[in-house]
Amino acid sequence: MCTTCGCGSDEVKIEGDALHEHADPHEHVHADGTRHSHAHAHAYVPAHSHAHAPGVTAKRMVQIEQDILAKNNAYAAQNRARLAAQKIFALNLVSSPGSGKTTLLCKTIEMLNGRRQVSVIEGDQQTSQDAERIRATGAAAVQINTGKGCHLDAHMVGHALEQLSMPDASLLMIENVGNLVCPASFDLGEAHKVVILSVTEGEDKPIKYPDMFRAARLMLLNKCDLLPHLDFDVAATIDFARRVNPQIEVIEISAKSGQGMAEWLAWIERSSA
Repeated sequence: MCTTCGCGSDEVKIEGDALHEHADPHEHVHADGTRHSHAHAHAYVPAHSHAHAPGVTAKRMVQIEQDILAKNNAYAAQNRARLAAQKIFALNLVSSPGSGKTTLLCKTIEMLNGRRQVSVIEGDQQTSQDAERIRATGAAAVQINTGKGCHLDAHMVGHALEQLSMPDASLLMIENVGNLVCPASFDLGEAHKVVILSVTEGEDKPIKYPDMFRAARLMLLNKCDLLPHLDFDVAATIDFARRVNPQIEVIEISAKSGQGMAEWLAWIERSSA
């Protein structure tokens, strides 16, 4: 449930890097002990309901949200343990739509080529266009389409992980659905959230959407190559971000010009050590 926005989704589609059927589907064990079997070609995972039932009290809605977040956190713990066992460093990339996440991610993969293998879980409401862009770089990608859902959750990511063959000590990038609200509340099992804010969005986004910037370890201030053409105050933006999260790190970056890319890669290496 997403009691913040009331969005809904009847089913989630998870599509792997290569479509294939398993003759002998394996059994999946949930945090609550329930089990089911499934194959990997097209995994349709029932999503949590987001509808606000008529007559539900505010107190009951709070309880429902707490229950759902607790279940999500149990799945996130499973994901984190799975990744830790292989020493895989996972980042959850969050932003509003149009921030340049996918372009930045593609550039990051290209620059890491030969240095570290990258796998990607791509979240969008519809289409596999971004996953196809990722695959064109040579990286493995699993597409999650959330339908009407506004964010990825740990259960979806757990199913996607089953379709990725990741070597030990590799890097996993989770590109979340474009949304600066709901993804802040959902732990996916990642090491850190990285919030991407483009200079075309306005300086006050950190104080308008404080939960996201409070949850993030790093802010990538993206599309800095456009600054000469904009009336945008970089210092004010960083100040706003540090009002809500004094510990947040900031890198000014541009995938197009290459500004800040070396610093970004160095941050990944340092944080994953």
